[in-house]
Amino acid sequence: MGIIESRTFKSGNSVAVRLPKELGFAAGTAVTIEKIGNKLEIKPAIDPEDERQRVAAMIERIETIWANAPYHEIEAREQIEFPDRPGL
Repeated sequence: MGIIESRTFKSGNSVAVRLPKELGFAAGTAVTIEKIGNKLEIKPAIDPEDERQRVAAMIERIETIWANAPYHEIEAREQIEFPDRPGL
């Protein structure tokens, strides 16, 4: 996409920037803004309830995979014998 330039403008007591259509969000989208050095990072805000549901669904999928796995126990490994290496 390359670099797209824009200008700030005054909106009430705030300074605003207009996002080009190809970089914008849908109207009314909640966003978080983080200043990192001299850069601003703007990203959609995470809804805590949506995140909880997403994580719960992921855990459920993992539990399903585990329940259907052929092995439910950790197998014991054979003891590894290390050779005697004098001088090391």
